[in-house]
Amino acid sequence: MIGHLLRRDLAMLLPGGRRARAGGGTFLPLLFFLAIAMLFPFAVGPDAPLLARTGGGVIWVAALLASILPLDRLVAPDMEAGVFDQLALRGVSEELAMAVRIVAHWLSFAPLLLLATLPAAALLNLDAPTVRLLLLGLLAGTPGLAAIGVAIAAMTAGLRAGAALSGLLLIPLAVPILIFGAGSLARENLGGVALAGALSLLLVALAPFAAGAAIRAAREG
Repeated sequence: MIGHLLRRDLAMLLPGGRRARAGGGTFLPLLFFLAIAMLFPFAVGPDAPLLARTGGGVIWVAALLASILPLDRLVAPDMEAGVFDQLALRGVSEELAMAVRIVAHWLSFAPLLLLATLPAAALLNLDAPTVRLLLLGLLAGTPGLAAIGVAIAAMTAGLRAGAALSGLLLIPLAVPILIFGAGSLARENLGGVALAGALSLLLVALAPFAAGAAIRAAREG
């Protein structure tokens, strides 16, 4: 059942998937991420040392903002279609469905975002050690961003203007991951990456329960 759920969720959320096409956002998070990396040098000017000093933080902020874009497609369409009711009748708990959805959401945006970090880092004049630390930080932090995104999408699925509210809720909750991840670049050590990873694991463990409770409350309410 877990494999079936994961294949279904990936078929909808991956770039080119049914729900991504329906939402008009097939590669939108990736393009948004690259657009920020391209525009930042125009904003601050051709100062290579300044770009190298601030570029890592810009990429972290771009990754956070890009993770907001798919939130309206994560839970609300399935809630409206009664998918969770059908899963409950089959004995699949909301927590399990949400845990699988977190994995699918991460797979739909994080690997492409990690690949896009390489050209973005070149645009921002980042050196090889910084890029390596940046990739490790994003690898540790993006599961936490995915977990927060799914939990917030479940909590706002039944609300009017839930998509706009989701973005506003995700940003403050993701700030600790951003601080630890981007902070590791300033200190040039793995301590911040380890803290971002630990926080990310905690969020991945807790988010399915929060999201599952939100879906049950919306269904019974």
